[in-house]
This record gives sequence, C-alpha cells and structure tokens, in this order.
Amino acid sequence: MTDYSGIDMVKFNKALEIGRPPNVECLFPNSRALIVSGKVIDRALKAKGKAMTIAANGRSRPVIIGALRAAQRANAALIIEIAKSEGGATSYCACNYWNLATFIDAAVNELGITIPVAVHADHYGIKNDADVEQARVEIPTMFRAGITSIAIDASHLPDDKNLLANLALNKYVPAWAGLETEVGEIKGSTGLSTVDEAAFLVKGLNAHEIFPDWIALNNGTTHGIEASAAGIQVDLTAAIHEALVPYGLSGAQHGTSGNSSERLREIAGKTNTTKANVATALQMISWGLKVNDYGNAFLGDDGKFVKVSDRGVSDDLWNEMVAYAQDHDWKAGNYKKLNLPFENKILSQPPNILQRSIKGVEDFVYGLLDGVFNAKDTAPLAIEAILEAGSYKMGPKAKQTEDPADWTDDKIIERAKTLDSDKGEEGDFDD
Repeated sequence: MTDYSGIDMVKFNKALEIGRPPNVECLFPNSRALIVSGKVIDRALKAKGKAMTIAANGRSRPVIIGALRAAQRANAALIIEIAKSEGGATSYCACNYWNLATFIDAAVNELGITIPVAVHADHYGIKNDADVEQARVEIPTMFRAGITSIAIDASHLPDDKNLLANLALNKYVPAWAGLETEVGEIKGSTGLSTVDEAAFLVKGLNAHEIFPDWIALNNGTTHGIEASAAGIQVDLTAAIHEALVPYGLSGAQHGTSGNSSERLREIAGKTNTTKANVATALQMISWGLKVNDYGNAFLGDDGKFVKVSDRGVSDDLWNEMVAYAQDHDWKAGNYKKLNLPFENKILSQPPNILQRSIKGVEDFVYGLLDGVFNAKDTAPLAIEAILEAGSYKMGPKAKQTEDPADWTDDKIIERAKTLDSDKGEEGDFDD
C-alpha cells in the first residue's frame, strides 16, 4: 500500500522498539505494527489541540481495514474499538475483545501501515454485582489478548455504585493502559449528565490515585441510528469538561454517527474531547446503504434501508441479509445483529465487491479525520510522545488532590445521596 504518511522512519523504528506495551510485544514479537496504549493517542490529540480522532468501531474486518487506510492517508493517530454488547462473551459480531488486536496487527503489517493504533475495549458494561465478579476474571484475559485501552462503563448503576465498581476493577487494568470512565448512560435527551455527577465520579477516583484519560457523558446523543436532530449538546459538554480541567481528563464522545459535521466540529473546537466513537455509520457504509453526509442511514417510505447498487456488498447478498433479518423479525435498529452470521459471507465476496466496501469506509473516515475532527498529522505527535517518555508508559495527566479519607466506601454512599440526579427513562440502550 502507498505510504501516504509523513512519518520519520527513524523515529518510527525507535517508537516501535520502546512504545509497544508488553502484552503486544508478547503476542506479536516480530510485528511492525505500532499498537500503543490509548494514553498515547490521547496525548497526540491534546498536543495538536482542538482535535479529536476517530475511535472506529471494528464490527467487521472491512471496517477495520477501511479505518486503517483512512488514518494512513490522514497521517492520523487512530483508535479501533469494540464494545461489550458487540464483542463480549455473548455478542453480535465476529470481531471481539479477544481477536480484535490480532485482526488489527495482521492488517497493519499486510498494508504497511505506519500510524500508531490503540485497541480499545469500549463500553465494558457493569450493570450488577455479578458483572463485577465476571470482570475480575474477564478483564485480564482481554489484556492478554492485546487490548491496550478500556472503558469501564458502570454508568447504568446509581452514582455511588458506579464509582465503587470503578474502584473495585481498577486493579485489573494495567497502569500503562488507556482508561475511560463514564457518567450518565448514553440514552439521548433524557438523564443528561451534570457537573456534580461527573465531579463526584472523578474526585472519588482521584482520591484513590486513579486518573482516567477520558470521561464519557450522556450529553444528548444516542447509540445507533440518530432519530432526532437534537444530538450532542455542545455547551453542556464544554461546561462539564471545564469543571474537570484540574483532574486532567479529556472527553470521549459517544454516539457520533448521525450528528452533523458542524456539530462535530464544535465538539472538537469548543470542548476537551480527543476521542470520537463512530460505529453505526461505518457499518451502514460498508454494507452499501444510502446515508447522508454524516453517516445516518436513510429509511424509505416502507421503513426499510435503501441499498445503493454499486456500493458495499452485492445486491444479492444484501437481499439475503434482509431476508434473514425479516425471518428474525428484526427492525432497523437490530440489523446490527447481521454482523455475526454474515461476516464470512461478506469476506467471501469477489475482490472488487469487498474492496468497494472497504473503500467506502476509508473515504468516509478520511473525511472525518481531515475535514471534521482536525486529526490530520497527529501520528507524528503520538510518536513524539513515546520518544519523550522513553517508554510505552505515559504516566497520569493529573496528581492526587482529593483526600482518600473523604472517599471511603461509606462516605461515597453518603455523598451520593446529596446529588441531584435524574437518570432518565429506563430501558436497554446498549448498542
């Protein structure tokens, strides 16, 4: 593949030598893929300023390859991720927590990719005590499989239990790894996060010397197809980020698909966001569905997706996918479940068909990185961060300022009672 990047190969080779975490070194000892901690990617975007990169949701291998090719063109640091609902122990994608790094490493070496990539376990959901116990076993296995960054998402729980779950599970996350925390379950315009809720979570973590790289909020967006024009509330996001400046956090913007380019430019320019998750748009584009300029799929008058004949998968395969969905009585929002049963059929298509699926993703992601997110030329900044640290270890962005005596389990429970918290409507908002 043509090397579009402006990477200094001397520096790249040094970063390859010292910048790969030990789990990656162990798994891929002869690899030339610069797979790095999520902390490295965050530092690169912060160094550029008013910039965020895509956290491309790798639901399928065509999406992974397209995102890598786009980042190489843009010379941009990149995150590829999968969420628990998509790639956990019970999931609807062939790509998962335990094979994602292997797919990425193979593609990077095959394509000659020279930009740094983090492998992120997104939305590692904790909804009850049983999930916490499962996580004690599962999280270490994910890092052994090559994950380099994780989002501990206990936002489904009340504020005190969210914090306590984060505290309980932090010991299983390597200190060098990227870390994301979340306040406010992503559910659209209800249950919006507040400054007090976010500060409660972050201060409690700080008291125990836990310094997340990112915080995700419920700031008005949704997962899946964006049905409302409301979308991300930029001013709310900026206010919460400003309040958290002393704690060194960047923002992680979830539910990016379906929001206009103008709103996403505002997020990059007016908030401290460095990570922007894009999932549904990439899935739809890889299949060849009709989408608008910012990746939201069109539905016809019959409520069905509109397939573009010369894009994505073949029309025959798409018709088979639709028939399968109809047999299972899946509405539009559940077409995501087609990923698992049809991954192999998608990969077995003729090369020209498979390549147009990949190219559609590549062009869309490149447009975001270059024209919307301001992520262009952040790959060298990631390499500089590694060289400056002299290691794969970036260290924290903040220091302990909160007194741990004020944040014992009992005091956390009592403090949470003082929060004015509206978690919004009940329901399953996973995607």
